[in-house]
Amino acid sequence: MAPFDLVDLKLFVHVCESGTITAGAQAMPMALPSASERIRAMEARMRLQLLERDRRGVAPTAAGRSLLQHARQMLRQVDSLQDELNAFGAGLKGHVRLFCNTSAMSEHLPDRIGAFLLDHAGISVSLEERRSEDSVAALRDGIGDLAVISGSVDCDALQMIRFVPDPLVLIVPQGHALDGGGRLSLSLGDAAAYPFVGMEDGSALQAHVGQFAGRQGKRLDYRIRLGSFEAVCRLVGRGVGIAIVPRVVAVRHARRTGIRHIPLSDAWARRELLFCARDFGELPRHAQLLLAHLRQG
Repeated sequence: MAPFDLVDLKLFVHVCESGTITAGAQAMPMALPSASERIRAMEARMRLQLLERDRRGVAPTAAGRSLLQHARQMLRQVDSLQDELNAFGAGLKGHVRLFCNTSAMSEHLPDRIGAFLLDHAGISVSLEERRSEDSVAALRDGIGDLAVISGSVDCDALQMIRFVPDPLVLIVPQGHALDGGGRLSLSLGDAAAYPFVGMEDGSALQAHVGQFAGRQGKRLDYRIRLGSFEAVCRLVGRGVGIAIVPRVVAVRHARRTGIRHIPLSDAWARRELLFCARDFGELPRHAQLLLAHLRQG
């Protein structure tokens, strides 16, 4: 007999998140005696204590925390499976879950995926923006089919294929102090003292820049955070601050916004984008079709 089922896992998650078996049972909903018995039965079958109990409520033990992490992952996968099966019932032949960073989401994938979907009416795509490190972790955990990531991320045990160069540049308004002197490039340290315009919290690019600024002991002063590259470029062009964006973004918006772009000499900015998967050869046929289309451009 299995030590737990999906009802057990869902109950355990609710109990851990609410801090009491009573509240966890109500969230199910389930009678309190039944909930208590399920938790005790899980512990008995696994021969492990999963919850620390006291007068204030419950908290997961070390074993319970491990179970909680995996339970959340399994329940997310079940929800994803249900969504995909519902899609098949609506006539779809395949579904691809693709993770990507901010640059790929904004610049490199939408047109390519749009063209693919027009040619493959029976296939749907879930495109989710994530930090490259988070995309890699999801693939390792068996979540998703493909990812587009920065080449600077450790992808041990996963397979990679080159996609496109995607260097980061500094954008400044015309006449800015950094725009002159015959500079061919500059480092983040050269620019850190100036006010910045950034992407909103949750942006994969914002997290990437913040990570490497922190490693250099730099704290960037953001005057405003915005939801799109276009808005960032417009405010930089008006002199609100400077910003770090992919070169393809700077080139596309330069004429309309009046920005200038300067290459960054930092190694982390000289990046390229990669396709990443657990095993390209074992991808479902519909995911292989999408990958082939994206590689052709």
